[in-house]
Amino acid sequence: MNFTGEPVRTSGAVPESSWRRLRWTVWLRSKLGRWSIFCAVGVTLYYFSLPDILFVDPYSTVLQDRHGELLSAGIAPDGQWRFPENPAVPDKFAQAIVTYEDQRFHRHRGVDLLALCRAIRQDLAARSIVSGGSTLSMQVIRMSRKGKSRTVWEKLLEIILATRLEWRYSKEEILALYAGHAPFGGNVVGLDAACWRYFGRPSSQLSWGEAALMAVLPNAPGLMHPGKNRERLKQKRDRLLSRLQRSGLIDEETRKLSSAESIPDAPQPLPRLAHHLLVRAEGDGHRGTLVNATIQRDLQIRVETVVSDHHLRLHGNQVENLAALVLDVESGEVLSYVGNVPNTRRVPESEVDIITAPRSTGSILKPFLFAAMLDEGQLLPHALLPDVPTMINGFVPRNFTRQYDGAVHADDALVRSLNVPAVHLLRTYRYEKFYNLLRDMGMRSLTQPADHYGLSLILGGAEGTLWDIAGMYASLARTLNHFDVRPGSLRYDRGDFHPAVYRPSSARQDTNQYRRDPASWLSASAIYQTFEGLTELSRPDEESGWRNFSSARKIAWKTGTSFGFRDGWAVGVTPKHVVAVWVGNADGEGRPGLTGTDAAAPVMFDIFALFNDRAWFMAPHAK
Repeated sequence: MNFTGEPVRTSGAVPESSWRRLRWTVWLRSKLGRWSIFCAVGVTLYYFSLPDILFVDPYSTVLQDRHGELLSAGIAPDGQWRFPENPAVPDKFAQAIVTYEDQRFHRHRGVDLLALCRAIRQDLAARSIVSGGSTLSMQVIRMSRKGKSRTVWEKLLEIILATRLEWRYSKEEILALYAGHAPFGGNVVGLDAACWRYFGRPSSQLSWGEAALMAVLPNAPGLMHPGKNRERLKQKRDRLLSRLQRSGLIDEETRKLSSAESIPDAPQPLPRLAHHLLVRAEGDGHRGTLVNATIQRDLQIRVETVVSDHHLRLHGNQVENLAALVLDVESGEVLSYVGNVPNTRRVPESEVDIITAPRSTGSILKPFLFAAMLDEGQLLPHALLPDVPTMINGFVPRNFTRQYDGAVHADDALVRSLNVPAVHLLRTYRYEKFYNLLRDMGMRSLTQPADHYGLSLILGGAEGTLWDIAGMYASLARTLNHFDVRPGSLRYDRGDFHPAVYRPSSARQDTNQYRRDPASWLSASAIYQTFEGLTELSRPDEESGWRNFSSARKIAWKTGTSFGFRDGWAVGVTPKHVVAVWVGNADGEGRPGLTGTDAAAPVMFDIFALFNDRAWFMAPHAK
């Protein structure tokens, strides 16, 4: 007996667990067991045979405007024009490619046995491979396994993987994979890139003749490259059009008209609108993707034309670079982005995106100081300020004209952009506090401590970017637009101060949902008085026509000129738009007469002429 008092078994009975192991071993050694294991392994291998990601090719970066129209595109790192995959395949191309390559595409599950048997019979009769019998699904597999030799084993593997492909993807998705990765001659891969390269428009606008051409081209992209063998390519296209007619997909009239269409002579250059924004998007981590920007394509074309026209004017003075940025005040979205102008004389400099390049600010920051002192009650618009030769701890500010008025009204000093009164204002306000205010409002280029800049901060001693400064002016206008005049309400949202954005934002449009505060970085009254003062600036001589519209088009605007005539700035504000312009040489070379008023302001006013901005800010009266 054991210690529990129960009798110990001494018989030769086999435990139940041993019986189970014995039965499992016998079953494994049986034919049924072996076949079951073999099938299980086969099913597992079949299930995992298809890679999670079929195509690992690098893609072009594609920039589109807010309506999905192409602005610009960059070539993929492997030298191919290959746009990111597009799930939408144009119906005309889908019907043409199915008719040409795989008529039973919508009925089979990856393999068309009838087509495969016919291909084998033809190959045996010709004693060479004249037909592969590949379905579109098999062709997708072959394209994803690029570089593989065309052997019987490879064909069997394609068949297996094609059936697996059909289990994972829908027919529409398979067509999209084919359209996105089929070769279209030269270094053009994918339908979307091919349509832009050969026809200069998106695939959604294909005609039947163009759809048929795109359907036959991947069959022999090397031999039938547009520009070569054009007659043979036309014959193949026309035969497909005849098949489409016999299938009832097009009528006789459409076939005749489509057959009369010419074959493209050579690939076309892709659009290069907002090219510097494309490069910026790649640097922001969007390389190889489809970037939907807030740009308005028509406006971008017109702004680039304005900038190009003014570049011709400034080129005579060896001023080679211009940049312009147009923002929507309400959202802060970029409507037009011209980072620079093409320049065959100075190609490296023309590739510099001036919008993001730090440049000496000149006088472009003076309105912020003026508004800040108004906000704190340290200044009134008509207060008298000293305008005399001055030295402060060895710092000697001078007016641009080298003339002094002795005493000048504050608003007049702002309009005339006098340096000496501005330095006295900053000394009173304290440059450390102004430095912090600028950073709070979005000036990210202030990378040094405040003492590094000192009082020169207001005269261009710090560098700023057109991007930040335009966003700061837009924030002022946005704050004024959103000011709440209801008695006893909280009137501000500090979130109105935010940088510009070039991709669609999820910003709330209902201002009633904003978190309201009793104060912001600057008050609405201080902003309004500053903008009112900035409308008094005299327009450049070239803009005499604007005087006829001064009562209808009111613009608050400010210019800036850096030391040595290296940078010319102009920023204009209305309740709807901000236009910011920089003019100069990217390498820092100064030119006589390169001032914000004479060089940059005419560009800014010509851009504003593209809009119909006639409204003005409401005065923020307290109630």
